[in-house]
This record gives sequence, C-alpha cells and structure tokens, in this order.
Amino acid sequence: MTIEQVLQELNKSKRWAGLHVADSSCFHYRRRLMLRVLEPLKVKGSNANDKFDAHKTLMEELDWNKGLLKRYLGRELSETGESIFTNEETGIFIGNEIHLLESSMTVLDNKFEDFRAQALHASVYMLWLTKHIPEVWSMLEEKLGTEKLKCVLSTVDQERPLLAFAPN
Repeated sequence: MTIEQVLQELNKSKRWAGLHVADSSCFHYRRRLMLRVLEPLKVKGSNANDKFDAHKTLMEELDWNKGLLKRYLGRELSETGESIFTNEETGIFIGNEIHLLESSMTVLDNKFEDFRAQALHASVYMLWLTKHIPEVWSMLEEKLGTEKLKCVLSTVDQERPLLAFAPN
C-alpha cells in the first residue's frame, strides 16, 4: 500500500474503532497501519517532510486514543509502545502518560467500578512502559514521588499480583 492508501485506511477505520472500542481486531489493524506510517522515523535517509508527516500522524493518533480512554473509562486500548522517539519527544510523551495516570487515580467518587478499572489499566500500562522503555521508571519516581508510586504498585498488586514488580 502507498502511504496515501494507508492514511485513507486509518481514516476509514477511525469511525468504526471509535464506536466499537472493544473490537481488538480493529485496533490491531490500526496498529499495523500506524507502523507503516511510522517507517520513515526508523529509516535513515528519509526526508524531513516524511518524518514530519509521520510524527504528526502519530501525535494525532495518540491524542485520539487518549480521548477514547477518557470517554470510555475502564476500556483497555493499546498503543505501540515501540521506542522510536527522540529523547525530548520521549520525555514529553512519558510526561503526558504520567499525567493521564495521575488523573485516572484521582477520582473523587469511587462508587463506580469503571473508575477503579481505569486506574488499574493506567497502572498496568505504566508498568508495561517501564518494561519497554526502562527510563520510564526513573521518570515515574521523579514525577510521582515515592508515595504515589507505591500507590500505583499497590493498585496493580491488589488486582493482578503477578504483574506488580519493580524493574532492576
């Protein structure tokens, strides 16, 4: 597929994915399309325009996914997690993800299971990021502090004890 065809497929599948957030096959398809869009970021010698377009598409996709996460509390959505960013972009990306984690853990009314599920998914996602991007652990410690980080681990440990770990 040409990059234009890939972008058309992303746009066509966006409406379906937004209405059917539990359809993991659609998100898997979108992930594969995004990997194709992001190829210029990995290839040395790619022109700056292609890299800019790929980066812009990635940021739009992440913003859209964040909107879905906020709209459908407790639903699990995935993102690629592959480390293809520069250090500054990684810092911005991780900072935004940590902010999303904090906001999901700061729920005033815990009567609804969706809020607890959202906090659990955000915590598990953050631990997953620490596995794939080891620098995330120190950023978590720095931005959250020890007490909030213990709260994240406790949240995961209560629901999924085999997942709660601290990286080496």
